[in-house]
Amino acid sequence: MDFLPITPQEVKALGWDAPDFVYVVGEAYVDHPSFGHAIISRVLEHAGYRVAMLCLPEYHSAEAFRLFGQPKLGFLVSSGVIDSMVNHYTAAKKRRSTDVYAPGGRAGLRPDRAVTVYCNRIHEAYPKLPILIGGVEASLRRFSHYDYWDNKVRRSVLVDSAATLLMYGMGEKTILECCDWVRRGMPAHELNQLRGVCYMAKEPPKGMLQIPSHAEVSKDAKAYCKAFMLEYGEQDPVRGQALCQQQDNQRYLVQNPPAMPLSRQELDEVYDLPFTRLAHPSYNKVGGVPALSEVRFSLSAVRGCFGACSFCALTFHQGRIVTSRSEASLLKEAKLLTTFPDFKGYIHDVGGPTANFRFPACSKQLKEGACKNRQCLYPTPCKNLNTSHEELCSLLRKLRSLPKVKKVFIRSGIRYDYLLADQKGDFLRELCQYHISGQLKVAPEHISSNVLSKMGKPKREVYERFVSKYEQMNRKLGLQQYLVPYLMSSHPGSELKDAVELAEYLRDIGHQPEQVQDFYPTPGTLSTCMYFTGLDPRDLTLVYVPKTEHEKAMQRALLQYKNPRNHELVREALRLCGREDLICYDRNALVPPQSKRNGTFPRSPRADVRHGGYGDKKRR
Repeated sequence: MDFLPITPQEVKALGWDAPDFVYVVGEAYVDHPSFGHAIISRVLEHAGYRVAMLCLPEYHSAEAFRLFGQPKLGFLVSSGVIDSMVNHYTAAKKRRSTDVYAPGGRAGLRPDRAVTVYCNRIHEAYPKLPILIGGVEASLRRFSHYDYWDNKVRRSVLVDSAATLLMYGMGEKTILECCDWVRRGMPAHELNQLRGVCYMAKEPPKGMLQIPSHAEVSKDAKAYCKAFMLEYGEQDPVRGQALCQQQDNQRYLVQNPPAMPLSRQELDEVYDLPFTRLAHPSYNKVGGVPALSEVRFSLSAVRGCFGACSFCALTFHQGRIVTSRSEASLLKEAKLLTTFPDFKGYIHDVGGPTANFRFPACSKQLKEGACKNRQCLYPTPCKNLNTSHEELCSLLRKLRSLPKVKKVFIRSGIRYDYLLADQKGDFLRELCQYHISGQLKVAPEHISSNVLSKMGKPKREVYERFVSKYEQMNRKLGLQQYLVPYLMSSHPGSELKDAVELAEYLRDIGHQPEQVQDFYPTPGTLSTCMYFTGLDPRDLTLVYVPKTEHEKAMQRALLQYKNPRNHELVREALRLCGREDLICYDRNALVPPQSKRNGTFPRSPRADVRHGGYGDKKRR
């Protein structure tokens, strides 16, 4: 197995006079199926196309984009597996110091808004060549969208990049159709037949569903909400309609319906392509590519997610219809992993967006599509939901019985409400007994009903029922294993009083999170729509949105109230909420009063309470 060419010399060594496509990517070349550029390039190679890889090119001039000369058909462009702005900046808009997708983890090798910058350089180098853009950055920015970093509504990335086509969603089928369309001369009359594609038109196609224009959504919060809900509701490959949005006086963005998800057989065939499963050896001298170490001994088992959390963009990118690989495919890959010289006996993860999803939520989704006005799990699991974990349990048993395999972990997130809906309980037992090591990370995200309803997450009572069953199962197995909850601060709907409620809950269970994720408004999510408009787009009711850095700091501090550095912020938040009763020394305290003598913080009697999980820990 060989890598695809990254230099002109390698292109010539293959006997090519020129590549068909040059694939420009805003991350290092890692030929592993966890990286989108690896999958797309191998799919094209398998179809007979000649693809050269141009990864992390120097982008301040067009020169680097002429490296391979003029390709025969055109350029493919992606920012990588993550939006370049999310990759570069924290939720506080501070520049990150590392980039795990770059050689040696070095930051700054890709530009902000990488898709647009790369396309502009290609236009300079070869003004008339076709450019096809795809990946997460292009997919989630395909319509006019609120941009957190600019704090304004930006036009579609297809407008800014002036690319020929934008491919959205998971792109194996779409890329082949689009490349064939380019190869055949780009017949304009076929544009509306390319699924999973956006293109620009001079006038709206007849009969197409029009959504509020860029001018409207930029100025009117209700128009933005209406546009978002239409985009969100039609993101279904079975029942979804084509959409059109006016971008300026003379141009319209047209989105064709989504591509159908791959079947299980098709997904197996993708993962059977000849990946080297390595970063390109040219990166070895700087320490390789850090992101590879996270997935080198993991198995990607599933795509799509019907969880539909408000703050997650998966619905807008991968879709709600779940597809999984077969047992045979996953066992074959696992056996391959055991032959690697650096394999130590541990498969680090078997999962995907949600580890315990294995098939579509119900039998009708592939025939009629996912329900337009009903979520599968929220506010309660649908009565038609297939909740069986039997196939997943069977797969895990076979994986852990393989020679040389010591342990098979599940580190992808699990949906505990979906787990609880399965009355058999076999998966919880096997999960606790075989597939975690000391602690299980889950994502209740919050406790307040006000916030959970905006997040699209199950009620507090559901999480507490899972905690109880988890503790019972571990006691039954004679194990001492803990739960570590992921929590989010400052989500739309979260007032200071909601953060106080969460802090009291953390006090009562004896846990303080080491890290707290501030809500991060990224393109393509319902929560970002709330953040920008101050409205819940589902019913246009007002939503409280914490936006000032000071309030965000107070909400975050409440979740880590034990840290002395946070005490002053916590005291301020409690006073604003009229909860001075929590500023004291008794067992219900969150923080002590500040010392009048020297400003130091006296030690709370609760400082000896252990934290970090649940198990049998009790408040002292």
